[in-house]
Amino acid sequence: MYNLTVLVGRLVADPEKRSLPDGRPVTNFRLAVDRPGRAGERQTDFIRIVAFYRTAEFAANYLTKGRLVLVEGRLRIRQFTDRNGQSRSVAEVVARTIQFMDRKPEGVPPAAVVPEPEIPIDEFPEEL
Repeated sequence: MYNLTVLVGRLVADPEKRSLPDGRPVTNFRLAVDRPGRAGERQTDFIRIVAFYRTAEFAANYLTKGRLVLVEGRLRIRQFTDRNGQSRSVAEVVARTIQFMDRKPEGVPPAAVVPEPEIPIDEFPEEL
């Protein structure tokens, strides 16, 4: 089995960084990704992205609304119960690497453009 997702899109808003209960960083953002629609018109999907550890730090420090990026990671379907007791699910991509597709911002070290996760992708935490 293999789960690999590669997306190119623009950030809908600035990333939101927070910490897991044990202090590890996690950053969330959404990408607007275009696809062809009917009769040649363009359609846009808004895809949730979650990044952990060094990739989360990179996203929080260098990504901003409107930035064109390539995200490589894995698709995850997460189940949860909402405030009303309803069972819900959400699809999101757990980012492994993030690359700038437009001009890199000033002050970004070259090695930070493609951060590597500190642990194998299959060991990323399920909690947000």
